Formats: sequence, structure tokens, C-alpha cells
Amino acid sequence: MTSLPTSSGLVLYRLMTRALAPVAPILLRRRIARGKEDPARLDERFGYASRQRPTGRLVWFHAASIGESLSILPLVERLLGVASDISVLVTTGTVTSAKLMAERLPPRAVHQFVPLDHPGYCSRFLDHWRPDLAIWVESEFWPNLIAATHARGLPLALVNARITETSFRKWRRAPRLIGSLLAGFSVSMAQDDVSAGRLRMLGAPSVLCLGNLKHDAPPLLHDAAELARLRNEIGHRPVWLASNTHEGEERAAAEAHRRLAPAHPGLLTMIVPRHPARGASIAAECQSLDLRVARRGLGDRIAATTDIYLGDTLGEMGLYYMLAGIAFVGGTLSLAGGHNPFEAARLDSALIVGPSDFNFIEAYAAFEAAGAMQRIADSAALAQAVGDLLVDGAIRQRMAAAAKAVVSADSGASSRVLAALLPLLPVGGSGHA
Repeated sequence: MTSLPTSSGLVLYRLMTRALAPVAPILLRRRIARGKEDPARLDERFGYASRQRPTGRLVWFHAASIGESLSILPLVERLLGVASDISVLVTTGTVTSAKLMAERLPPRAVHQFVPLDHPGYCSRFLDHWRPDLAIWVESEFWPNLIAATHARGLPLALVNARITETSFRKWRRAPRLIGSLLAGFSVSMAQDDVSAGRLRMLGAPSVLCLGNLKHDAPPLLHDAAELARLRNEIGHRPVWLASNTHEGEERAAAEAHRRLAPAHPGLLTMIVPRHPARGASIAAECQSLDLRVARRGLGDRIAATTDIYLGDTLGEMGLYYMLAGIAFVGGTLSLAGGHNPFEAARLDSALIVGPSDFNFIEAYAAFEAAGAMQRIADSAALAQAVGDLLVDGAIRQRMAAAAKAVVSADSGASSRVLAALLPLLPVGGSGHA
């Protein structure tokens, strides 16, 4: 067994998480009440497995949530194709990602919730699963879990690493802690040059820049029957989408609708919040503006008089993008830093974003440079941007085609990442002891 270089920060963190263990059940119960935990699978958060470990070699991916877990699907498929004795475990920390993984993971791949970052829970998790290779996706570092994995002599890799300016500043305040964590990774593969540089400055010993796995992710799925039904309900009405919205952005979309509606009879605005549990409050806010709302989460149909179609459901973003063609990407008029533009770009959408983009600075810049994305300064400019695209379908089509070209330009990242991972995977064997 080996151990990470000890830092006072790691020791303090370990002591703190042990001390907070009695509070964990209380916090999880609160999350259950908010729909953020699956009560039927709560034991997984304490390291208890709900599935048997498959025989043969096991590769474990940890991905924080929806975007990260979807981005690794092509890589998982390629890895499983290497040899029939390889299985895959994917851990995530959100209910939405668990639902999607249940639908999207191929045979020989299973999902579990990641254990809370307590030394005992991490050990219990590793004792059961005994992975042969551990792969972290993007930038969610759980110190106890990383330290426990490394202590067992398991090879670790960081893939599609993304270090935002905010994360970089945060970790610079704890240089010994982040340095000791990154030292545990045999290789760190950044999704862009900026993140690669930041990883090196934070102390990662071996850094590669192999491209963004999200360029290789498949288009979001949709229910073909539902798509046909909704298209029939919408008919020839003009329509646009505000996706992955945060508080304040729904009101901006609703106010944009009010300004646009007189010039675009029958206009339908679709709003899909990042957190569907907010559906009732968003509907009330739109209704306070005298707008008629249909909620998909309640099974409401789109009537001829419906102003706002509220997509307060999980795992249906592909359906909404297929219906729209014009997509405002949420998290960009709030302080959330923006959300994944690739999903909309794959599904024939012209993109509109606000100024907040720290999660996807390089990606947004690429879409803007290609003429695929329009940047607006504030919520007041949203109606004008949407209106321009509703009026001129040719511009919308050019932007959507440019967006699809950007997504395709850097494809092949999953093949390059796989080539870098295979030397870390033990030949044969049935799991570490």
C-alpha cells in the first residue's frame, strides 16, 4: 500500500469529516425532503453497495452529475469493447444523473451513488467494489476517497479535467492539500490548454491535453412518440426555449415572452429549469405576469392559449431541444457560470447566452467565434436576440449549422483518452484485495 503526501489540510479535513459523521443522516434526510436524494438507495451514501461486484476487471468512473456522466458514455463503450472481462462502475452524486445512468449505461456497466466523503464510508465502498482502475471526471475532488483509493495501490487517472478560474483561486489558497491530492493521479488529462496549465501550477505531476469528451457525447435521447404528440399540439406556432434556468432567469424569459408576443402571434416559450423541483414557484411567477402556463410535470397539455410550457421534469432535455431550434442557455444571466452548450448544439439549436460563462469559457468562445452563439449583456437584451432569430429563419439555420460544426470539430477525444488509460489497467486479474 502507498499513501498520498501528508498535508496538514488533509489531516484536518479527515478529522473534520469524522467529527461530522453524526450529522450526516440529518443532512441526508433534509436532502430527501428536497428531492435531492433517493431514499431507497440511501445506504449507498454510507458505502453499502446495492449490487454485487462483477467478476473480472472493474474500472470505476466517478462523475459528479449529469453533464460529467453523459460525457463519459462514449469512453465507457470503447473501454468495454477492449475485452469481455472488463466491467464498469459509475458513481455520481445526484438523483438526476442516477436516473439517466439507469437509462443510458450499456450492459456490463452499473451505477452507484458515491459515498459521503467519510473515511469509514470510503473504506466500506472500496472493500466491496475493489476496482482495478479509478477514474475521476472533470474536477470534483473528494479528499478522503482519493486518499483511500491511492492508499490501496490503485492507479488513478483524472480525465476531461476542467479547472475554472474560481476553482483555481480556491485551490491556490490550499496549495499543500490540492498538491497532495493531484500527486495521487498517475495522469491528469485536461479538456483544454487553460485547465492543463492550471493543473500544472497546482502540482499535478503528469498532465496531458487530449480534448473535451463532451464533443464525443451522443445527442440527448428523446421519446419519439412524445415528440410527435407535442409537435402536433404546438403546430406551426413560433417557439423558443430557455434551458437549464436558474432563479431570475425564468422571469427574464417570461418578460421576454411578453415583449415578443404582440409581434409573434401564438408565440410559445418553453422554460426548463435546472432544478425541476422549483416548478410550482416558477409557474406562480409566470402567472403573476398574466401568462398562461402548462406544466409538463403535472401532465398538462399545450393548449392554443398556452404562453409558457414549463418543462419541470427530469431527463427530457433532448425532447425540449428537438422542439425549439432557438435556445437560451441558462446559468448565464445568473452567477452560475453557464451550462453545457454542446447538448443544444447537437440538436439543431441557435444559441443565446448571457455574460456569466466561467464554467465554459473556452467552449463559449469557440461557439461565438464560429458565429453559432449570440452573447447578450443582460436580461433586457434577451427579447431582441430571440426576436431576431424568430424573424429570420435563415440566420437561425446558419447559427445552428455552425454550432453543429463546432461540436464535430474536436471529436475523437474519447479515443485519445482511452489510449492513455489502457496502460494503467492491469492485465487480467479479478480486482484488488
